[in-house]
Amino acid sequence: MGEERRATEHKETYDASQIQVLEGLEAVRRRPGMYIGSTDARGLHHLVTEIVDNSIDEALAGYCDTIDVVINPDGSITVSDNGRGIPVDIHPQAGKPALEVALTMLHAGGKFGGDSYKVSGGLHGVGMSVVNALSSWLEVEVKRDGRRHWQRYEYGEPVTELEVRGECGADSGTTITFMPNAELFEVTSFQYELLKMRFREIAFLNKGITISIKDARPQEPVSSSFCFAGGIVSFVKYLNKNKNVLFDDPIYITAKKDTAAVEVALQYNDTYVEGIRTYANNIATAEGGTHLSGFKNALTRVVNDYARRNGILKPADNNLSGEDIREGLYAIVSVKLMEPQFEGQTKTKLGNS
Repeated sequence: MGEERRATEHKETYDASQIQVLEGLEAVRRRPGMYIGSTDARGLHHLVTEIVDNSIDEALAGYCDTIDVVINPDGSITVSDNGRGIPVDIHPQAGKPALEVALTMLHAGGKFGGDSYKVSGGLHGVGMSVVNALSSWLEVEVKRDGRRHWQRYEYGEPVTELEVRGECGADSGTTITFMPNAELFEVTSFQYELLKMRFREIAFLNKGITISIKDARPQEPVSSSFCFAGGIVSFVKYLNKNKNVLFDDPIYITAKKDTAAVEVALQYNDTYVEGIRTYANNIATAEGGTHLSGFKNALTRVVNDYARRNGILKPADNNLSGEDIREGLYAIVSVKLMEPQFEGQTKTKLGNS
């Protein structure tokens, strides 16, 4: 009896009052790792790539060809593009400017359907609001419809109305400047070289797009700019630049089917090392996927079929193995999909090129 009484005394109440409802972006601040993976340097830089991904989505839609990133002297960071500019008219459901909706409401954006974006990367409608939630302040300027629109946020909440600050002529685009919240991140200093590496990778994957980065913190600022007319062909050449290649120009293959598109570039060198990188909507798929397995199977089949037809392999010979065929192969496989599935793996946001 005594044990039952003590168990009853220590039994915790669990009823409706124990269910918490987190309003607005508070859930992001409570559990940032759920949205950006971590609060260390990797998560910090993830904020930048989320904003840049929005600009890349504009580029993939055909409305942007220039993206500029600046690490400012005060430690904040600015991302600018020459896309269409985030809409600033009143959202019919929320009753507030669409820009404010995108910055303050999770799962609000133009990537859940319709014709705004056929292909997109990033967090699909939560990236910009997550960045806002995890910043001590954020300022946005939108050039659209001949006007420059501006608004400031602090800790995820608007502290000014959306206001017009002059005209912009025919220019258009979005500029976002934000300061990461030092209370939420283990580190708040952006690494120029890490961002530079990722932006070079993005430029390789999207030919013709110019991506620039500048670090204005040193006494003598440093900057880099990337634009590759050859796209992933230039990428393969870059990976093989210090190696003895077996042929000068990489093989390039591209195809489209329905809403999916694929690009492949490959080149052999005289080493025994295999180096294949795969991407889905500009996101590195470090653990592979059907696009990687399909490429490997097709390459093995094509090489063996060629060898049979040309008498290199005799009827009694075994087929060449995939491992043998891929010795010294450096390749890029990039797919663009409307609804990519990243099952069972982490989406790598910062490249290692």
